[in-house]
Amino acid sequence: MQKEQTENGVVIVGAGMAGVQTAVALREQGFTGPVTLLGAEPHQPYDRPPLSKAVLLGKAEDSAFDVDFEGLGIELRLGLEVTGLRAADRELDTEAGSVPYGILVLATGAEPLTLPGTAGVPGVHLLRTLDDAARLRPVLAEAPSTVVVGAGWIGAEFATAAREAGCEVTVVEAADRVLAGAMPAEVAEPMAGWYAEAGAELITGAKVAGIEEGRVLLADGRTLPAGAVVVGIGARPATGWLAGTGVELGPDGAVVADEYLRTSLPGVYAVGDCASFPSGRYGKRLLVHHWDNALQGPRAVAANILAGEPVKVYDPVPYFWSDQFGRFVQYAGHHGGADTLLWRGDPAERTWSVCWLRDGALVAVLAVGRPRDVAQGRRLIETGVPVDPSKVADPAVPLKSAPSA
Repeated sequence: MQKEQTENGVVIVGAGMAGVQTAVALREQGFTGPVTLLGAEPHQPYDRPPLSKAVLLGKAEDSAFDVDFEGLGIELRLGLEVTGLRAADRELDTEAGSVPYGILVLATGAEPLTLPGTAGVPGVHLLRTLDDAARLRPVLAEAPSTVVVGAGWIGAEFATAAREAGCEVTVVEAADRVLAGAMPAEVAEPMAGWYAEAGAELITGAKVAGIEEGRVLLADGRTLPAGAVVVGIGARPATGWLAGTGVELGPDGAVVADEYLRTSLPGVYAVGDCASFPSGRYGKRLLVHHWDNALQGPRAVAANILAGEPVKVYDPVPYFWSDQFGRFVQYAGHHGGADTLLWRGDPAERTWSVCWLRDGALVAVLAVGRPRDVAQGRRLIETGVPVDPSKVADPAVPLKSAPSA
């Protein structure tokens, strides 16, 4: 049945990294049927990580993917928002009419969370799209006093760019510490010092009560001057349009995919930021909002589409990186459920790592300026071999030498 459907074409909703890589992987793996890529934005498909640095600071005009869509026989339909899915008819609803599909891949990514009551307030920005970066670039060029709401990964990256642009920067975080939802307190603590070191003021435990033109009002009564406000408080899967379509969504809004990235509907897959998947390695369902997930997942989707049956399980070691305050931060794995935390090096120094073990095996590693730790640690996580804690904790011992004898 699926072979017959693949002959009718694969339609991919979402022209970000996950969507583009799915289309490319289909061709690389030998799919010869029609492939259509639908993108809501009018721009040529582009990569997002450069937006928070190179594009924002005027060092690059855009970050378009270097993909010959025409040469690969991939039909691009841009500036076309998909509004509905009718599975019984194998059709999508769009502003330009219905689009039939044989096999459907959902790759709609995530959308940034907004602060209630800030819509339409002058000077309030999000940073998710190329248009967002285009609006922010001339603002930063004027070096206004800037308030960043959120001290997570995105907030830190934007604060870094704003300081590089010469802005006075204040970062406001509702939680009592940076990276509250991502890292244990003891690991996040040394990172908090990076803000002051870079000349940015960090205010934690402070909720935003409101934003008016030119100022941010905090719940404790303080007022912060703000020529620009950037909100970086996280993102949610862009799946609202799927409500009532028969595609199962989790409580986090993500499409609930199985280990082969299939959804609850026949012939429909989901990949990237919009989808969660069960991890056999970690024994739980993961929702990974990072670039590497959007790069790796499409290869499994393409393999399963071409085979016409489930042949490739998707169970990656999650990986991401962040450039902030002059440091290259990398993370591999998933530390939830770990029973041991080991430091490699002094967090007061410029370079250090943290490793998490579970039942004697490495399950996650965070590295600051130690890329080999992540590269070697990732391989250890993949193999699941027991490691010697004393070797893991010694920064002079390569992680590849840490397996127990």
